[in-house]
Parts: sequence; structure tokens; C-alpha cells
Amino acid sequence: MERVVQFTGPRQVEIATGESLPLPPGHLRVRTLYSGISAGTELTAYRGTNPYLTRTWDPEARIFRDAGPGISYPVAGWGYSEVGEVVEVSPELAGTPELPRPGELVWGIWGHRGEGLVPAERMIGHALPTGLAPIAGAFARVGAIAYNAVLAADIHLGEDVAVFGQGVIGLLTTRLAELSGARVTAVDALDSRLAKAAEYGAARTLNARTDAVAERIREATGGLGADVAIEISGAHPALHEAIRSVTVGGRVVASGFYQGDGVGLRLGDEFHHNRVQLVSSQIGGLPPQLAGRWSVDRLQRTFLRLVADGHVDVKSLVSHVVPVADAAEAYVLLDERPADALQVVLEF
Repeated sequence: MERVVQFTGPRQVEIATGESLPLPPGHLRVRTLYSGISAGTELTAYRGTNPYLTRTWDPEARIFRDAGPGISYPVAGWGYSEVGEVVEVSPELAGTPELPRPGELVWGIWGHRGEGLVPAERMIGHALPTGLAPIAGAFARVGAIAYNAVLAADIHLGEDVAVFGQGVIGLLTTRLAELSGARVTAVDALDSRLAKAAEYGAARTLNARTDAVAERIREATGGLGADVAIEISGAHPALHEAIRSVTVGGRVVASGFYQGDGVGLRLGDEFHHNRVQLVSSQIGGLPPQLAGRWSVDRLQRTFLRLVADGHVDVKSLVSHVVPVADAAEAYVLLDERPADALQVVLEF
């Protein structure tokens, strides 16, 4: 019996059940062990604020059109951070190089469902690295999002980098920026997350509610400001403060998923007067200067290798492992009590 987590309306979650489907040619059947919940993008569908619910994305023109919703409720299997065991491989795929075999653990994207029927090309090279705890594989995608933001930041050894937002992806961004040679200032509104950021390599931490963040960063950098700021919380006021925090000609990487109008973002102020570079980072693609050498799949595989080699700790980011039957409670936790959770993982 197949189980799928679906949103039937804003803040409405149910577990749908059905019979397992036959395996199509060119696919693998993967039985899910763990599936990580995204506290950013995924909650926009849960809350009903995702732009796809009100407008249609035109993939050729690459713009949203006011032509009605591109998706509608129920929204099924939204997740993008899964780990599972291969249980069946389509016979004609036998001998495909780097294709996982039955019994192997794999990571990938097939949504919050008990089993995934995944095209073989999306599973090439996706066997879990030797020695890695299965639950760590649920961080491949979120780790790649953080990695992509750090690559977009173009950090150089010894530079000052401010990371705004210290949720799961923000903490991973802090760690990867520190590994890249940066002196990191971590910014968040929760002291518990700032304490975790210090564990992940932040040289200093600032509370967005109680500290004058931009002023403090400029004081710590001899009046210059940070070389780079990475904004990963998705809050417009945080993006504005990131712009205020960088030096003349500095770079701000906007990696959050911003919702609605940009209330709190004033582009006529420091952005204009300091000629700040504003760069978007989104996991659908790479920084243009790296697109010839890097791919999203390389981001994911490299991140998991860093975890397997002990350079990045992800297990301590798992705050809750929730049986899939209790998925609705997991979303309420992330939506209403974010201070009580980091990475919430569904267990199948």
C-alpha cells in the first residue's frame, strides 16, 4: 500500500493511500526510509503563499503569467529530500554504469511518499556514500542550496561574510562559507540558532531583534562593511539589512524564497548609494561563470562527500524524526513553533 503526504488546502495535511503502481521501463522503484521537510519552499505550499498557487509559470518565456494557478490543491508529494532502498530495477537497465542496484541505499527527489518510481537518469551516481548514516542523505538537496549560495558569493580567503538566517540551510551556509576561508558573522532572531551557528564556525553572532546589525558589522570590519552578505531567510527586512551591511561595491546573494511584496526593502537607500551588487541564487541553476564545470547534481554529490569526510555535520541538525502518520503535526510545529525545530524528517 502506497502512502503519500498531501496538502488538501492551506494548512491542511492528510496521508493519502493507494495501491503500488507497476514499474515503468527505464525506472527504479525505491522504498522510502526518510524524507526531509523543507521549512522554506515547502511551507509556502502548506500555507498557501506559493506563487504557483495563484499564477502560471511560463517555462519558455521564464516569467509568471496571471493566467490562473499553475498548481492547485490537493498538492501531493511535495518533498525534495528523500532517502530510500532500491527494491526493483527495470530489467533493460541491467549493467548501466553507476546505477544503484536492488538493496542499495540511495538519495534523491521523489517526494513525501512511501515509494518512488524514479527515472534511471536521476539515480545515476546516487548511491549513499559508504559509511554515511542513511538520514544524512536527506540533506543532499538542502546542502546543495547552501553550497550554491556560497559559490554565488564568490568568497575569497580571509573575507568577511555575513549570513542572514540560521535555519538549517543558513547553518550549512555558515559552515560552507567558513570552510571557504571566510570570517563569518551569523545573523538570526533566535539565540538558540545563533549558538548553533557558533558551533558551525561563525566568528561572531548577531541577534536581528536586539543588535544594530549593519552598524555592528561595520564596526567589526574597520568601518568598511562585509565583503559579501548571503541572505537565506526569505525575509525582505533581512535582505534590506544585508544590503546595509556590505561594503561599497559589495555583493549580496539573495538565496531566500521571498513571498509577496517587498515590504521593508528600500532600494533607494544603501543599495543605490553604495552600488551594491545583488545576485539571485536558486537551485534550478548555477552561477553563470561556473555553469560549464558545475551542475546541480555535482553540488549535491560534493556536499554529501563533505559530510561523509567529516567536514560538515548534519546529524546534529535533525531535531525531530516524525512517523509519516503524524506528518500534520510536523507541519504545525514548523509553521507555528519554528524556534523549537531545525530539520524535521518524516520516517516511513
